[in-house]
Amino acid sequence: MKIIIAPDSFKGSLSAAEVCDIMEKAILTVLPLTEIIKIPISDGGEGLVNTLLNLEDGRKIIVPVKDPLFRKTNAAYGILNGKTAVIEMAAASGLTLLTNEERNPMLTTTFGTGELIIDAIKNQGCDTVILGIGGSATNDGGMGVATALGVKFYDKNHDVLSPCGQSLEKIVSIDTAHIDPIIFQKDIIIACDVDNPLFGTQGAAQVYGPQKGASEEMTISLDKGLKHLGILLEKVSGKELIDLPGLGAAGGMALPLVALFDAQLKSGLEIVLDRINFNELIQGADLIITGEGKTDKQSTRGKVISGVGKRGEDQKIPVIVISGALEKGYEVLFDQGITAAFATYNNSKNLEWHMDHAKEELEATVINLFRSLAALDGKTNS
Repeated sequence: MKIIIAPDSFKGSLSAAEVCDIMEKAILTVLPLTEIIKIPISDGGEGLVNTLLNLEDGRKIIVPVKDPLFRKTNAAYGILNGKTAVIEMAAASGLTLLTNEERNPMLTTTFGTGELIIDAIKNQGCDTVILGIGGSATNDGGMGVATALGVKFYDKNHDVLSPCGQSLEKIVSIDTAHIDPIIFQKDIIIACDVDNPLFGTQGAAQVYGPQKGASEEMTISLDKGLKHLGILLEKVSGKELIDLPGLGAAGGMALPLVALFDAQLKSGLEIVLDRINFNELIQGADLIITGEGKTDKQSTRGKVISGVGKRGEDQKIPVIVISGALEKGYEVLFDQGITAAFATYNNSKNLEWHMDHAKEELEATVINLFRSLAALDGKTNS
């Protein structure tokens, strides 16, 4: 039997690679002769760099940058085959870099992420940048990353604005004359798996602002600011932008990259699956196992679970989900190539206990599942 193990991380508990190892050990405990291929996967957010570095010939670069509050920090990104940079904006502009008390999207910036892009292009000679935009602490409409790339934003007094959320409504003019022409010669691909618009009830500020520390008053200001910047960049670029699905991701981070640098918005998961040749890797498999920390309605919208399910279905390979928890809405996955779904959260202990015991619970669940499959197979063949 050939089994593919292709999970996302169990966020807060286990990396995707750790999940693969645990599942492999459990399967081999029951079926020791099984051929197993482990493919840890990221959907373009947390783990994107490690996912691609683990599966391609790559290396990590560590550079000094500004964190979301303009403080000095070090951030890493990956380089694949010498020409493609893989950057997670969370490395320089992520929510995990701040304490709860420091979360304030009026003050945070994506400038550090722009510094990573500049380093990849100018210092490392990369021709392509793949940018994962999950886990951001920002709602600056990409002012920070654009500023790092040479764009200047001016207020009514023609003073240069600090690239952060509270500056959005103050922008009067945008100067692109200082951008290094070499940047226009490079391909920027943004890994984006949400379809939120730039502003409005489903936009960046109203949907994601509160989790980044925005009060109701801040959310209103940020929403207005994103609309304002979107309209300005439409005039500067001549492109229709503000209704583009996905621009609301990561606090509008992609807005100036799409407007001024012709960046492409693509599904992060599809980028990953294509680069690792997932379709070829799963050929001839008898079963695919995937999973994540919590599987729910969101999992059906371009996340690892649904993407793996669809590709398994294309090759008529059954796909089983084993996740930490299953919550309402996951049933839609049965129409997206998923055969069955199981949760390791199986007792009355609290969430913290289950996260602390994720390894043991996952191993036990996989063992029980494969004992059942082995027994059924034995009965079928008897």
